[in-house]
Parts: sequence; C-alpha cells; structure tokens
Amino acid sequence: MPKLPVISGMKTVKAFQKAGWTVKRQTGSHIIMEKAEYIATLSVPNHKEIKRGTLKNLIKDAKLTIEEFLDLL
Repeated sequence: MPKLPVISGMKTVKAFQKAGWTVKRQTGSHIIMEKAEYIATLSVPNHKEIKRGTLKNLIKDAKLTIEEFLDLL
C-alpha cells in the first residue's frame, strides 16, 4: 500500500471533485461534500495540512482506494 502524502484541504477537495463529489456548504473550517448516489457526506477540514489518518478515513468514506485517490491528485 502506498504511503499517503500530506496535502492541504483544498487539494483534497479538488481530488474528490474529480471523483464526482460536490461542495454542498462550508461550516467554519470544514467543507461539506456530497455525492448523489451516497447517503454519507464528507467533512474535509480546510487546513494547510490534513493528517494522514483523517485523509485515510475520508478516502474510505468516499469508497475509494488509496491508489484511486492518488491517481486523482
């Protein structure tokens, strides 16, 4: 399994947008994203650096593999 990079919140949002997720709203420093066929939403922290564990959980919630996410970057 490849190691996740430390990236910003905006880079994370752009990668998820390539996967079909859209920005629904922003509440404080968190960007809420949704996708039509999913019940769950993603809450992406809009920070300079997202911790690897948080990023891994977001990828899992989006039903992507780490390899698929890295291809979207």
